[in-house]
Parts: sequence; structure tokens; C-alpha cells
Amino acid sequence: MKYYLIAGEASGDLHASRLMRALKEQDEEAEFRFFGGDLMAAEGGTLVKHYRELAYMGFIPVLMHLRTILRNMKRCKLDITEWQPDAVILVDYPGFNLKIAKYVHEMRGTRCEIRGTRVPKVYYYISPKIWAWKEYRIKAIKRDVDELFSILPFEVAFFEQKHHYPIHYVGNPTAQEVREFLSRYEVRDTRYEKCIALLAGSRQQEIKDNLPAMIEATRHLAGEYDIVLAGAPSIDEDYYKQFLVGSHVRLVMNQTYPLLAKATAALVTSGTATLETCMFRVPQVVCYYTPLKRFIGMMRRIVLKVKYVSLVNLIADREVVTELVAETFSVENIRRELEKILPGCAERQRMLDDYEEVHRRLGENDAPNRAAHLMIKLLSVTP
Repeated sequence: MKYYLIAGEASGDLHASRLMRALKEQDEEAEFRFFGGDLMAAEGGTLVKHYRELAYMGFIPVLMHLRTILRNMKRCKLDITEWQPDAVILVDYPGFNLKIAKYVHEMRGTRCEIRGTRVPKVYYYISPKIWAWKEYRIKAIKRDVDELFSILPFEVAFFEQKHHYPIHYVGNPTAQEVREFLSRYEVRDTRYEKCIALLAGSRQQEIKDNLPAMIEATRHLAGEYDIVLAGAPSIDEDYYKQFLVGSHVRLVMNQTYPLLAKATAALVTSGTATLETCMFRVPQVVCYYTPLKRFIGMMRRIVLKVKYVSLVNLIADREVVTELVAETFSVENIRRELEKILPGCAERQRMLDDYEEVHRRLGENDAPNRAAHLMIKLLSVTP
């Protein structure tokens, strides 16, 4: 069968590539075209657009690149129509992907069907986080998405009980990826012994906002610990260098998992990285800078539908890791909370104990294989 995948950032590229591998193993005739990245390209098929041309974050950057975004969206729609896949698989990235889902939905019953053009099924792998904000998007999802494959256990109640929209919980791919890495990791690796890991985000704006404070907050520990910054695959090494001039921080590229496997503690920008850090059982402080701190802090309480921003706390449904966001984000607070989770501190052991509850709730399903199995099964029974 023919699969068209759309991933708009580094984490989506990783998860989509693993799904593609599983689809190939279970469907010998699998063909792929995709908007994605290098990991997806390594699995085969045709890369139509790299996610570096898609990943714009924030109101101003989106406005500045609006023509490019619209051009990419038009290209994607035409490409789907011409290639006629059996399924369009959307991976997170809702601002772009929900518009593609609407386009495919509108193809049904139009002249495309009259002319014999195949109208693909729309599968969403890694659902939009509408439980946090923009809950109104549930209407578009119900209308335009044929099947939704969730990777977070608490989403089942949100979609099925609150909105009466059945979904498939397939397990968490991040948990699976960490388990697989640790199963083959060489424990004698001593590159990152006694170090503090900095995970400052996967987008330039996140790095610009969070990294300087992380560097300053760890300055007093540089004589005791190796402070190591994990470079994101979507960011050029040169971009980091402007922040590291005269600092005590060592940059490593594409080494996040080896770093977390040995790190003593971590400062982490909110996102998938918080869950990865938890899966490696590394105590962490979650840091996320916002402009207009007090105003954003107030709006966060009004707009956000959830109590937490980190996946760790959301899965546990309680505060396992400290979140320094908006008005609580400061160098002083980061330094103080980091010192609480260093060896010998009671808070460190408390966090490690609480991590076990997160592991238990995620389960041990092989998410890519389970999702691939369900997708192929659903396609095989679709008239």
C-alpha cells in the first residue's frame, strides 16, 4: 500500500521513521512519500519537503514566512492528489496537518471520486494536544480524521469519555525508543560521567529563550560537574556557538540518549525531552521562558485546560518534576531547584521514586508496531 506521511519537526521525524520501519516489516509492498526529515529519508521513499522548511514557531515567525507555509501546503495537497496514496498519516504538527486532513475529507464526494481518483484514509499518529488548548479543534478531528492513534494514556478519557470520539492507544514510542537504546547501550561508556545535561529545545527560538539562563544557572557547578549541552538534530552547530562563547558548557551533537544514559541531572525545556529524561531516570527541572512573564502566567491559568506543561506531570496527573514557566522562570529559581535534585538530596530520591509511576502508566507496548498493525488491518477492511 501507499502511505503519505507528514511530520513537521525533529521528534515527528523520529516517530514517523519508526512507524515507516514497522509498516515495511508488515507490508512488503509499502511505498512512501513524505514531508519529514533525514530519519524518514533513511527508511526509503521520496522526501518531498524537509521539516526545516516547515518548522516555524510563534505568531511573528509564522507571519514572516506565511507565503512559504502556504506554498508548502499547496504543494502537499497537489502531491497527495497526484500520488493517490491509500493513507495519509499525520504526525502531530496540527496547524499544518489539520488543514491537510480537511482537504482530504473534502475530496470525498467531489469530482476526484467521479474521475476515479483514490481518496485516502486520514490517520493521525501522535494526536494534536487539544487537551491543553484549542479544544475546539475536536470538531475538525471528528469530521476529518478517520482514525486517531494516541501515544499518551490520559488522552483516552479525554477523547472517548469527554468527546465521544473513539481512538487507539498504542503505547508510547518515546518509552519504547529509550528501552531499546538501553538494551544495547554499552554501560562502560564513560563520556558523560558526573555531568549535568542541558536540553534547551529543538527550535531556534526556544534555544535563544532558554539556553542563556540554563548556562548561568549551572555556572557555579562547572568545577564539580561537566555541563553538557545536547544539540538538536534540527539546529546547526554554529547556531549554538553564539551562546557558548566564554562559557563552561560543552556542546555535543546527536548524542542526547548517550548523554541522558549517564547524566546526573538535567535542565530541560518542556516537550518530548521531559519524557525522555524521565525514561532515563534522570532527575530534572523543566524550564520554559515566555515574554511578558506575569501576563503570560495569568493567561496560562485562563487559557490552558491542564495544570501542567510537562508530559511527565501530565501522565502522572501530579507534580513529579518542578516546572519553571512564565513568572517562575528565573536563573535564581533554576539554580535553586537544580541543587535540590543533585546527589545526596531528598528531593532527588523522591523524584526518582515518582518516575516509576510514569513508567507504569505508559506500559510496554511497542507503539510503532502496534500502530502499523492497526493501520494495515483497517486499510484491508476498508471498501
